[in-house]
Amino acid sequence: MAAMSASAEEIVNEFLARVVVDVDAACELVADDIEYDNVPAGKSVGPDGVKAVFAMMSNGVEEMEFVVHRQLAVGDTVMNERTDRFRYGSSTWVDLPVAGLFVVGDDGKITLWRDYFDLATFMNQVPSG
Repeated sequence: MAAMSASAEEIVNEFLARVVVDVDAACELVADDIEYDNVPAGKSVGPDGVKAVFAMMSNGVEEMEFVVHRQLAVGDTVMNERTDRFRYGSSTWVDLPVAGLFVVGDDGKITLWRDYFDLATFMNQVPSG
């Protein structure tokens, strides 16, 4: 197998930087069979699954940012504690505390992305209408 030119942590950092601005560009960094598991909401598979979840999740969202507070990487595994932020309209931000787990394959593609969060924390902040 080919050695990765970038570390798992570098790949995950690049993915997180891309996913908040261009999901298609972010999906260049995922495996064809990636498992994307939003633990309270369920699993999706493949880049199209990631894109479908983001299309649903970003409905009405003007801007997103993922703020990483703490992160560790061991081998092919990266774990982080983040606040995923979503801006609705001109000034309403929804802040969602998230614990994320990523596994990067030998080819440098993300094979597993699992996020743990409280769905009610998100839904209770989303503006209605």
